[in-house]
Parts: sequence; C-alpha cells; structure tokens
Amino acid sequence: MIYSLSLHTAGLILGLLLVVLHGLALMHSQGTQALLRAFPRSRQTGVALLTVDAIWAYLLVSNMDLGEFTSWRQWILVAIVVGYFLTLMFVDEFLAVRALGILALLAAEPLLEAAFLRPETSRLLVTAVAYAWATIGLFWVGMPYLLRDQINWVTRVPGRWKAAALGGLVYGAVVIFFALTQYGN
Repeated sequence: MIYSLSLHTAGLILGLLLVVLHGLALMHSQGTQALLRAFPRSRQTGVALLTVDAIWAYLLVSNMDLGEFTSWRQWILVAIVVGYFLTLMFVDEFLAVRALGILALLAAEPLLEAAFLRPETSRLLVTAVAYAWATIGLFWVGMPYLLRDQINWVTRVPGRWKAAALGGLVYGAVVIFFALTQYGN
C-alpha cells in the first residue's frame, strides 16, 4: 500500500470536500460561476496546480515500490522534473485544466486504495467518485476544452447549477454519514 489512509478517513475527507465545495457553489452562485468560467485559461492557477502535481508525483515515485523498474527510479524522478519545466514552457493552452486532470488522476488512487478489499457495500460511494475522477481526469488532460464546455453547460441554466450543487452536497453528506457509521477506523 502506498498510502496509509483508512476508509474512514478517506470518506470523511471526501465527504467534507464535497460538502464544502458544493455548499459554497450553492451559497455563492454568481462568484463561483465567475471563478469557474475564468479557470480554464488561468495561467497562475495552472502553474500552482501543476506544481502540486509534480511534487505529489515526485514524492510518490520516491517512496513507492517500483518492482522491476526500481533501477529506473532516478531516471523517472528526473523525467518528472524535466517534464514539469517543459510543460510550463510549452503548454499555454488550458494549462489549469490539464493540471486539474492530472490532480484528479493522482487523487483517485488513495481513495481506491482505502476502499480496496473492504467488506462494506457503501465503500462503492468512495470508489465511484475515484473512478469518475480518473475518467474525467484522462479527458481533461487529453481534451481540456471539455471542461470549458462542461462549465458553460452547467452554468447556462440556473436550475441546472442548483441541481448540480445540491447533488454534490447531498452526495458528500451521504459519504460523511457512512464514514461515521460504517467505516471503522
């Protein structure tokens, strides 16, 4: 296991993240929508997210068992650093979206690991989010304009925005409920 995160802790973190973000989206609709519309082309946010991604990947490769590729560890670490700087230099379009996609891919793994081989059926609430993040992360890295289109779609109709925010809020509350009642420490 790479991360020592229990399903209880992963469920609480995921649930709180969903409740807070969707609660803010519900309470501050106009401001959140403006931030989201500006996000895909935000260079500063892209640099910040890409930095988090590079650090996370570097620490992950530094500490994980690479099996038969252990002898390549130093080359992989150098490739992460070089890739980070080359991306900053040459990727101008939708850097924030691509970096968010990479972050979604990285964040899916600890959730899947925490739910791995757990007997509770409700663990599927956590794994569903992890697989959704991994799938959407792949699309955002490869076709970053999709996030812009998704943001435009969800913000176009006020009812759609409220339904999405309320759905995320309720989903987060359900995850917190199961984390507190079913997922043992």
